Amino acid sequence: MVGRTKRRTSREKKIWRRNKASILEGERRKQEKREKGSRETVGSSNMEVDVSLKFRQQLLLIDENLVAEDVAALKFLCTDLLPFKKLESVKSAVDIFELLMAEEYLNEEDTFLLAELLYRMKCHSLLRKLGYTKEKVQECLHEKGRVSPYRQMLYELSENITNEMLKDIIFLLQKCLPKRRITLSALELLILLEKQGLLTENNVQMLEEVCMNVSPDLLETVHCYKRAKVSLPQQENTLPVKESSLSHTGDIRVFTSPQETSIKSVSSNINDNKAASLTHGFSEMNLELPREFSNVENESKKMTSYKMDGPHRGFCLVINNVNFDRSLQERKGSCKDAGELERVFTWLGLDVRTYTDLTSWEIKDLMRTWQHLPDHKDRDCFICCILSHGESGAIYGTDEELVSIRMIMSHFTAKQCPQLAEKPKLFFIQACQGKEIQCPVYVEPDARIPDLSSMQQSVSPSESIPEEADFLLGMATIDGYVSFRHIQQGAWYIQALCSKLQLLVPRGEDILSILTEVNEDVGRRVDRLGTKKQMPQPAYTLRRKFIFPIPGDPPPSQQH
Repeated sequence: MVGRTKRRTSREKKIWRRNKASILEGERRKQEKREKGSRETVGSSNMEVDVSLKFRQQLLLIDENLVAEDVAALKFLCTDLLPFKKLESVKSAVDIFELLMAEEYLNEEDTFLLAELLYRMKCHSLLRKLGYTKEKVQECLHEKGRVSPYRQMLYELSENITNEMLKDIIFLLQKCLPKRRITLSALELLILLEKQGLLTENNVQMLEEVCMNVSPDLLETVHCYKRAKVSLPQQENTLPVKESSLSHTGDIRVFTSPQETSIKSVSSNINDNKAASLTHGFSEMNLELPREFSNVENESKKMTSYKMDGPHRGFCLVINNVNFDRSLQERKGSCKDAGELERVFTWLGLDVRTYTDLTSWEIKDLMRTWQHLPDHKDRDCFICCILSHGESGAIYGTDEELVSIRMIMSHFTAKQCPQLAEKPKLFFIQACQGKEIQCPVYVEPDARIPDLSSMQQSVSPSESIPEEADFLLGMATIDGYVSFRHIQQGAWYIQALCSKLQLLVPRGEDILSILTEVNEDVGRRVDRLGTKKQMPQPAYTLRRKFIFPIPGDPPPSQQH
């Protein structure tokens, strides 16, 4: 009995030890599981922080590329989505992003509303920062679009109201406007009418009456909205805009020849797909040419020219970046281009100022300085030539930081630089706009030498040019391609430009005809191996012909 008891006790001890070991093992496993879960939670949290940080960095990059007019447009397009009192205190695009996030319209998982806003504002080059393309946004608008057809119509209308029209509208509505308001933009005027209840989604009668008095072309935009509202209330509304109304604010054209009635890319012989894509982008504007515009030759004879008989022709800035701080190569041959530009534009009567090796900050500061120059008032035009390395839609400062071409040009809109209002503003950019290629010894691409981890998506010149009249942007190359520069003879584009100006200005040719000849000249050139070519591409919102007065002296090329 005692022996049995002892054996039982011994067995119980063994069972207890096994149970204890099992319990301890279970606890150990539970602890490991808890620690693993904790680590997973921390990892998940860190991942969420990383995603949120990247998202906010994307928003900051977008903010840096938006100017004051863009912020005003964002505020207007968000009027139906955000409390107006909060919008009134907005100072930057970041402020609007914060409001949209607070209202849960915008987060790292859903950025479509911001993509839609940028699309409506025609800031197509910024869409790629959100992982979108213009085509992708268009596909999703029908299901996910939040900007109402009414708001779209008002914004489209504001884009087509010139300064002169705005003055007439304010005069007509003088009794409806507070006397304390001295200056109003078109967007501010529309908001004011909405606040007073004179303009609503279902009542645009006052708008129709004002447009009828000021410009019947504006009236068509309103009528289009009303027709769409009645017949297709749920359908995405694309507002057709007549050529005649766009001519006031700068219908952006990409051209190969002034005689062509269709809008198409000059680059068709380089890359048909890219050309088709660019042409499609412009066809979306639904331009409806009136019958009287069908005969382009007759219309060109009637077309007036910009006034070029003032006391002074204008200023011409030449920014020549040759030496860079880090990885970008010295731009040999660029000084020859800068010297040639200075000689040719001086011969054409302009006051040329040359700046060498400017950082990104110095370029922006220089634009601000010339933006506020009162002497523009007595000048006929303004010209800016930039020679540098570049990437899609931007050029490099010598500190190897990018500066947006659109931001550079936006300093000289009628609102930002009133002294140049309704005067032609020409910008010529000699820089690569995309992927660099291996080049022979005597030909170098104006692009970054180290390989880029990923290529930027295509940006047409029209997306760099401000949405306003009287601009011309001459790019040395189409987007996505390099431009070539001989280390002794200079850049193909600049040398062709200077040569054709000297040849064709004395014949009375306008600038668009001259640039078509430049395209022909550069398009015939090849590198010494016969494998590399280049095609320039202009875009413009000129409303009249731009013709340089014929100088009294012979061209610089004939003076030696």
